[in-house]
Amino acid sequence: MDLETIDGFIIDMDGVLWHGNNPIDGLVDFFDALRELAIPFVLATNNASLTQQQYIDKLLKMGVNVVVDEILTSSMATASYLAKHQDGDKKRVFVIGEDGLRLPLIEQGFILTELYQVNQAEKDITDQGADIVVSGLDRKLTWDKLATATLNIKAGAKFYATNADTTLPTELGEVMGNGGTIAALEAATGVKAISIGKPEPILYQQALQTLKTQAENTVAIGDRLDTDILGAVNAGMRSILVLTGVSSEQDIKDVDYQPTWIMDDIRAITDKLTAFGEMK
Repeated sequence: MDLETIDGFIIDMDGVLWHGNNPIDGLVDFFDALRELAIPFVLATNNASLTQQQYIDKLLKMGVNVVVDEILTSSMATASYLAKHQDGDKKRVFVIGEDGLRLPLIEQGFILTELYQVNQAEKDITDQGADIVVSGLDRKLTWDKLATATLNIKAGAKFYATNADTTLPTELGEVMGNGGTIAALEAATGVKAISIGKPEPILYQQALQTLKTQAENTVAIGDRLDTDILGAVNAGMRSILVLTGVSSEQDIKDVDYQPTWIMDDIRAITDKLTAFGEMK
């Protein structure tokens, strides 16, 4: 890994920095090395459940201090994208998701609709429903939420997803991610969701804007081939696959794209950073 050509990192969190609430070994040392070398970074996650502040608080409990500009979630990226691309008078959104998704949308000026607020053209009711349905990870998902989303999409609402991750790594193992919710809604409506998170390049492009670096001089760190690594490829970036999350070395043989480097964990990256610092 040639650190001379790296101006910044874009780092995934679940499976890279922790499993659920359990930090991965070497977490504090990893961030100490980044700070020591003054290498800027953005922690960019597809997980849409937590707010920016909740991620800051979670890291603080693990002994790591970060600031707001160093956290970017797929929810924030989705809200920002919709604010730029949605017609100004189409601001009503039905959300499947938690505060991590709801708050960024509110901050961008969107109006959140409630359960069973749906336009009904046959009754000349056209101002109650959502213009947009957005699905993110929702750990309190209900049939009523799925039904309301289905009704709104069938009534013409645009359908977006913060990400399409089928699973989420936790301290107990992999559990269902937002991809499962999307699959249910797509099956019920026949409408395919537009996904904003990785492997689409949008999240990485927004992180690059924050870092003020170029794609060719920025490296993505992730644990998942089909999101983190493929997203880096789509964004024109180099990448590091760590083997503490979803994907294994065996999995690499089954895809037609590759990470630039493969490392066991963030401790291995720290070793590279430390050695580089000693050479300077």
